[in-house]
Amino acid sequence: MAHAVIALGGNVGDVRATFQKAIANICGMTQGALLARSSDYATPPWGEVAQERFVNACIEIDTSLDPHALLFTLQKIETKFGRDRAKERRWGPRTLDLDLIAYDDVSVQKPELTLPHPRLFERAFVLVPLAEISPDRVISGRSVTAALAGLSTEGIERLPGPV
Repeated sequence: MAHAVIALGGNVGDVRATFQKAIANICGMTQGALLARSSDYATPPWGEVAQERFVNACIEIDTSLDPHALLFTLQKIETKFGRDRAKERRWGPRTLDLDLIAYDDVSVQKPELTLPHPRLFERAFVLVPLAEISPDRVISGRSVTAALAGLSTEGIERLPGPV
């Protein structure tokens, strides 16, 4: 079994309800076990800033799927929840975004998959929830906590309530 870190995001519809259903789908469709789930965080948009705030979270799962099969499954789940990558704007509004952040210590450099995620260390909206569930995790030689210390977390708010 491999430990995979997946970032969840969205800003269209009831994102927190979507997360609950998507996580159940992720575990079911990957034959995976949920190891950890962060709180939900309200975050400013990134890339294209003229849109609604996002909700972001991270999960860690145990899975027997290889990285490519896991990515394929995550994209199928995004589609199930209304995401159409062919029609959306890059960094634009979306119902559900699932990013494969890390898969054990595997490094992949292919057109369809880069691991660890190539923009992980630029994105406080991923590192904040990841630091909540796995602060000491080392990815590409950098600890999550150390990477987060170099970024602004302005505008990122932990949302109340059960997760």
